[in-house]
Parts: sequence; structure tokens; C-alpha cells
Amino acid sequence: MSPLPSTDLAETGLPEIDIPEIGIIMGSDSDLPTLQGAIAICEQFQLPHEIEIVSAHRTPERMVNYAQTAHQRGIRVIIAGAGGAAHLPGMVAALTPLPVIGVPVASQHLQGLDSLYSIVQMPRGIPVATVAIGNATNAGLLAVQILACQRSELLQRVQAYRQFLKASVEEKQFELKSLGYEAYLQKNK
Repeated sequence: MSPLPSTDLAETGLPEIDIPEIGIIMGSDSDLPTLQGAIAICEQFQLPHEIEIVSAHRTPERMVNYAQTAHQRGIRVIIAGAGGAAHLPGMVAALTPLPVIGVPVASQHLQGLDSLYSIVQMPRGIPVATVAIGNATNAGLLAVQILACQRSELLQRVQAYRQFLKASVEEKQFELKSLGYEAYLQKNK
């Protein structure tokens, strides 16, 4: 008999809790609509995730704590969305050993170019993977692919997803050829 208590939740009678593997963070609740795409991908691939508001400017201590402890809590990839100065992804990347994917959030004044430039221009040694402005779906998919590098069942699901995308395009192509472009456009208004 082991002198240590069991860490198997099934043996303890406690409910099994999914430990989040993907952290989805944003500087403000106004960034949440943009990050919905990443959340939807996590749910589609059935990956446990957490969603947090962590402002680099208004709650810097919370941001530091989040970034420094994420790997200890089971997080494997962080998706960070921010607009304007967009310091959140870069600051988190500077504080964590985990991969960080930055999602530039569109702003009123520069349509997200300011955010894109801020996130993509990281100094050597502190990388942030950056997706297109507002494209949290690709951030979610990139996070899934990072996790799939070490999990064959997840890799198979990524491949199935790609097959679905391929079939969708082929179906649209067939419909376009069958109907002609004018009828196709009319049908898909």
C-alpha cells in the first residue's frame, strides 16, 4: 500500500474535473465577442479550457500571476486577445514558458492594425504566434494543432476536421457547377 493518498479521482469518489489545457484570456470583456471563435473550436474539439479577463494595464498583478502559474495549473497553450496597444499577448509570453497565440482585436480608429503590429513585433526570444485581426477561430485551431503534436487521437480529429473542410468546398464547387453562378448566388443570399 502506498503511503501517499490516491490521486485517481475515481478512487476518491470525487467527481472528475477536466483540467483546462487551453487558456483563453482577454484584456476586456469587450474582446469576448472576438474570442468566441477560439471558444467554439475548444468546444468542438472537446478540449477543456478556461476563459478569463486579464488586463495588462488595469490588473497587471493578475496578469503576472496568471502567466506565471498557467503551466502549473495544467494549461498547455494560451490564446490572448487584445485591442489597441495590445500588450497582453506579449507580456504574457514574457512571463510564461507556454506557447502564446495572440489575437489582434479590431479597434475603432485603426481597425486592428495597431493591435496586429503590437502583437507581431515581439523581440527575439519572446515569440507570440499571431493570427489575422479578429480571427480567433484560427487561434483555436492552432492551439488544437499544438496539443495534437503529442496526442494521436487529437491529431486524428484535426485530420477529420480538415477532411470536413475539403468536402465542404467540393460540395460548393459541385453546386456552383450544377446551378451556374447566378442561381448559386441567388440561392446563397
